[in-house]
Amino acid sequence: MTTLITRIKKNIPILIAGILFACTQLAHASPEIQHWQNAQGSQVFFVAAPELPMVDIRITFDAGSARDGNKPGLALMTNGLLAEGAGKLDANAIAERFEDIGAKFRNNADRDTASLSLRSLSDTQWLKPAVDNFVTVLSEPNFPGIALERERQRALIALRGEKQSPQSLSSNAFYANIYNDHAYAAPTLGYEENMATLARGDIQTFYQKYYTASNATIAIVGDLDRKEAESLANTLTAKLKKGEKPAAIKPVAYTLKNKQIHIEYPSTQTHIMVGMPSHIRGDKDHFALFVGNHVLGGGGFGSRITKAIREDRGLAYSAYSYFAPMRAQGPFVVGLQTSNTQTKEALQVLNETVATFIKEGPDDNELAAAKRDIVNGFPLRIASNSSVLNYVSLIGFYGLPLDYLNEFTEKVDNITKEQVREAFANRIKLDQLLTVTVGQSTDEG
Repeated sequence: MTTLITRIKKNIPILIAGILFACTQLAHASPEIQHWQNAQGSQVFFVAAPELPMVDIRITFDAGSARDGNKPGLALMTNGLLAEGAGKLDANAIAERFEDIGAKFRNNADRDTASLSLRSLSDTQWLKPAVDNFVTVLSEPNFPGIALERERQRALIALRGEKQSPQSLSSNAFYANIYNDHAYAAPTLGYEENMATLARGDIQTFYQKYYTASNATIAIVGDLDRKEAESLANTLTAKLKKGEKPAAIKPVAYTLKNKQIHIEYPSTQTHIMVGMPSHIRGDKDHFALFVGNHVLGGGGFGSRITKAIREDRGLAYSAYSYFAPMRAQGPFVVGLQTSNTQTKEALQVLNETVATFIKEGPDDNELAAAKRDIVNGFPLRIASNSSVLNYVSLIGFYGLPLDYLNEFTEKVDNITKEQVREAFANRIKLDQLLTVTVGQSTDEG
């Protein structure tokens, strides 16, 4: 067995190479994405990155919590149990096999997706056993009952903890109300009452339905040529059944009108979330909304919301806004924390700032500064294999153009004030915003 010290020594050159690779990426900020369908019907997206002797792999399935049906928490539990026992290996044996060859494995699930990721050295003596172990986890999970009960108890503890977290209370109430009976309404972690009843059979059925080759998007970034990448992609899903892609997530039917929800909580600060569903990934207005939001609340200390809330009035340390596009319409969110006694004033300033921006859009200086920040910061977004992998996975799963990264800065540069104003006016309706507050009520606030 390779010792830890030996592995560290072997990885020192990789760390040095990683620094050089980051510098190289800064100068070459537009990786070429190759695409094909493998022998099992999976979509494959590949970026050759020979600068570093590493390979990063991610397999993404349309198997997020939006597929939970009437069993919230099922997608996350299924994904979380994949590495708890597979083939003839228990969780410890799986972890040790990855560790002994210096490979890194992780899995994750959100509302849209469930994924498994692997990072390994590209040399065959390290990559082959890493991929073999990865394929075993992916293709032969046995979902042991003892692991299910252990993870169920962990999930129940986390769910009870959320009841003591103002941030979780506000987020869960926000999603439940803007999405109502839509698949995005329930939290990915689920609810206590559902978690207590999840059965091993539920998990096996979910896995068999959604973890299929036809439902898989493979992203590979690393020190391989096309032929090697094709062989790797075929190996990754060779043991999965072909299956079928699931039906599309239905669009969001949003009908709220200026709804306000307050959750009483014994704290000195009130958490505020304001927003509504906005747009899907790949929407024609995405770049206008993205650039505009940098001015409104996504650009840190230079944004309008931060200036109005923090700098001008000292109502909060942090205030922000963001868009989170998904398969169906993801949310536009504005948020902050403020003293209970200042909640009313903070909300008034927040709403006035958003309303003014929707009406007028950014001025010339704000737009120019936002474009400059985004364009100058773009190379850092793809300055490593792992960050490129994130983009390639996103591009593949959501069906974005293969030249998305190549065109990114040009699309940002071409956005006009009129496009920003029009996009915000079309997507964000002041009379339809949901407001959620979590804190202690006061006469002043």
